[in-house]
Amino acid sequence: MSLSHTAAEYMLSDALLPDPSSSRAKGLRLELPSDRLLKFVTVGLPLFLVSLAFAREFSAGSQISCFSPTNFTGKQSAYTDTACWDSLIHHGFDVEGRAVTKSLWALKVFPYSLLVVAVLMYLPYLLWRYAAAPALHSDLLFIIDELDKSYNRSVRLVQHMKKVQQASAEPERFWEEYERARRERYFEFPLLERYLSCKQHAHALVFIYILRNLLLLLFLAATCLYLVFLHLNIFFQDEFNCSITTGLLQAEPHIPPLIPCKLVFFSVFQLISLSVGSVYVLLIPVVIYNALQLCQWDKGLLSVYEMLPAFDLLSRRMLTCPLNDLNVILLFLRANISELTSFSRLNAVSALREATANKEDIDTVIDFMTLLAGLETTKPKHQACTPEAEGSTALSNGAALEPKPGVETTGKASRDSLGSA
Repeated sequence: MSLSHTAAEYMLSDALLPDPSSSRAKGLRLELPSDRLLKFVTVGLPLFLVSLAFAREFSAGSQISCFSPTNFTGKQSAYTDTACWDSLIHHGFDVEGRAVTKSLWALKVFPYSLLVVAVLMYLPYLLWRYAAAPALHSDLLFIIDELDKSYNRSVRLVQHMKKVQQASAEPERFWEEYERARRERYFEFPLLERYLSCKQHAHALVFIYILRNLLLLLFLAATCLYLVFLHLNIFFQDEFNCSITTGLLQAEPHIPPLIPCKLVFFSVFQLISLSVGSVYVLLIPVVIYNALQLCQWDKGLLSVYEMLPAFDLLSRRMLTCPLNDLNVILLFLRANISELTSFSRLNAVSALREATANKEDIDTVIDFMTLLAGLETTKPKHQACTPEAEGSTALSNGAALEPKPGVETTGKASRDSLGSA
């Protein structure tokens, strides 16, 4: 065996991927980075601000300050503050002098309403986690394993082709069998490709993902409308007139009908509501963008894997309407690209192909590995395809199968240099 064949064999053996570790199943990300950011902000921001509001309430004590008459005792003043805080009803007069009342009770429940907002924002995440994440996890685990295995099968196929070619007594017969196998698609990966094609006709994941974003968009809009309502009706009135002519003080003759009060925490609630509302308004375009991602295909990942023999999900134009489960899986494959070991290697080969002077020299991993193994140097010259045959072969196989003269010269030169070494 020549030194070039020995070197090629070692290169091919090093190209094989190791067996996947058991931690792959635990390391899969079942949320897109943008969705994770949305969950963190929409749920964490109101919880953080509510905790600040409660901390200020516990540290500052009373949240209201009423101006009691000077003849009130200390206990009567404390009772006045408590009674006005419990009622939070503004007593005033309209333009015609008629008595009107306005409830400010929404200010008291404002911190608790933010807790409800945080729970509502967490509901879309729970929907995705329990309705879609288990099925998505199994899909991703299977597809990632199959893509890596498809790469390993391609490398092992080249190793086998190299051994068969070396042991073949009739090189012309070997190349005839090789061309027939390429033409009849013996090198295809039917399980993976048909599984991906089947996912184009499923819509469970895409329905739940769109529903998740719609719910999140609805809750964001409802929260913003709620905050606008509070600002227009309540958050511009930090002072109100309170009536305490009830209860223990009802029989006191010297009590005025109305006592002015001021809300101590008013500015804090204004700041909290403005912060939550402004951030939620900014997040609405992000939610819309996440939903619009499903309106176009992410063809970058599959186009790299089309370098594998007979893996032509894109070239056969099987990708139709993008609103299906396959597009969702492609988005999450992109998010889990670190778990896809074969992608980096195929991407490197793709970059090598792009950097080649004649880009038609290397069209698939099989052709690239065949170039490394030096198989093209022994191919009979009369087997070179004519332009008509080359066109028909490209139509049947989706790639140029014959090495070019420049590649043959390069392979021969590298083999001679290795042999002389």
